[in-house]
Amino acid sequence: MTVDRKIEKKRWNQKRILSIAGITALVLLICASWYFTSGKSRLNVDPERITISEVKKGAFQEFIPVNGMIMPITTIYLDAIEGGRIEEKLVEDGAFVKRGQPILRLSNTDLELSLANQETAVFDVLTQMQNTKNNAVQNTIQQLNHKADVDNAFIEAERLYKLNKHLYEEKVIGSQEFKASENNFTYQVNRKKLNEQTLQQDAISNKQQISQMGASYARMQNALALMRRKVGDLIVRAPVDGQLTSLDAEIGQSKNKGERLGQIDVMSGYKVRVDIDEHYISRVMIGQLGEATLAGKTYKLRIKKVYTQVNNGRFQVDMEFVDTPPSDVRRGQTLQIRLSLSDETQAVLVAKGGFFQQTGGNWIFKVNENGTMAYKVDVQLGRQNPDYYEVLSGLQPGDKVVTSSYENYGNMQELVLKK
Repeated sequence: MTVDRKIEKKRWNQKRILSIAGITALVLLICASWYFTSGKSRLNVDPERITISEVKKGAFQEFIPVNGMIMPITTIYLDAIEGGRIEEKLVEDGAFVKRGQPILRLSNTDLELSLANQETAVFDVLTQMQNTKNNAVQNTIQQLNHKADVDNAFIEAERLYKLNKHLYEEKVIGSQEFKASENNFTYQVNRKKLNEQTLQQDAISNKQQISQMGASYARMQNALALMRRKVGDLIVRAPVDGQLTSLDAEIGQSKNKGERLGQIDVMSGYKVRVDIDEHYISRVMIGQLGEATLAGKTYKLRIKKVYTQVNNGRFQVDMEFVDTPPSDVRRGQTLQIRLSLSDETQAVLVAKGGFFQQTGGNWIFKVNENGTMAYKVDVQLGRQNPDYYEVLSGLQPGDKVVTSSYENYGNMQELVLKK
C-alpha cells in the first residue's frame, strides 16, 4: 500500500524575496529623495577660488570716481569784432601775449570808405557852424550900429521935446511946433523899444542856432569816434595777458563779424573740468570737495561751478584746487578724482564684490568660526562707494563673508569649504 508524503511549502521562495527587495529599495529611494530635498543643499567649494573678506567698522564716505581735465583758470575767446580780410598775422599760435598786443590785422574797404564819408560830413558841419557864427556876429554888429542911431535919435527927440515943452509953457512957441516935437519923441520911444526887442530876439535866435549846431556837431563827432574805433577794431588785440591758443586765421582768409578767431588762456592758475553721470545731478552742488592724487601727493579740490546742461547722459562741473595747485601740471592733463557725496561717518563696512549681482544686497554667505563652512544670512546694505557697502543689519565687525561672485552656487544653502 502506497502512502502519499506531505510536501511542505517553502516560505522564502525566490519570487517573494525579489518582491520584498523591490519594496525595500523603493522605500529607501523615497526616504533618500525626501532627505535630500527637504534638507539644506550643500556644495563643496575650494576656498582658494573664492574671495573671503572681513567685515569691519571704520570711516565711511560716499564718493564717486570721476575724470577731470586740467584747464586754464580763465579762457578769453577772440572774436572778429568787425568782418574783413586777414592781411597780416602778427603773432603765431601758442605764443604768450601781453594785453593790447596786436595779433591780426584785417582790411575792410566798406568800413574805411564809411569812415572817410563820416569825416567829410563832420568837416561840412563844422564849416557850416563857423559860417553861422560869423553871420551872427555880423548881424549883431549891424543891429548894434542901428541901435546907436536909434539911441541918438531918441536922445535928440527927448531933448527937443523937453525944450519945446518949456517954451510952449512960456508961450514962446506955438502949439503946432510943440506938437511936432512931442510926436517925434513918442515915435522915438516906440522905435527904441522895438529895437531893444529885436536885439533880444536876435540874440536868443543866434544862441539857439549855435547851440543846435554845436549839438549836431557833437553827435557827429561821437559818430566819427565810433567809426574810427570800428576801423581800429580791424586790428585784433589781446584783451589780457596769456597764451594764444586755437588761432584759426590765415592770410587772405575772410572772416565774418562775430566769427571765432582763437582764444587766450590766462595762465595765472588752473581749474579742472569734470564729467559726471546725470544720475548724480541732484546730489552735486557748489562747494563739494574731491581728492586727486598726483605724483604721490593728494590734492583737495572744490566745485566752483555746475553746468546743468546734460549731453549724452553726462553733465560738467568746474573744480578748483583748495590749496596751492601742483606746479607740474599742464593743460589737457587728465586727473582721477574721488568726488565726495557725503560727510565722513563711522559705519560697519563690507568690501564690494560680485556677490551683489546675484543677491541684490539682501543676503550673503557668512563663514563659520572655524572656516569650514559658509551659510546664507540675511543682510541689509545702505550707501556705497567704489570700495565698500555700508552694512545696516545682519553682520557685525569681525565676521567673514564670501564677497566674490555667486554665479555658480547662488541656489545653494551652504558652502563646504574644502581644499
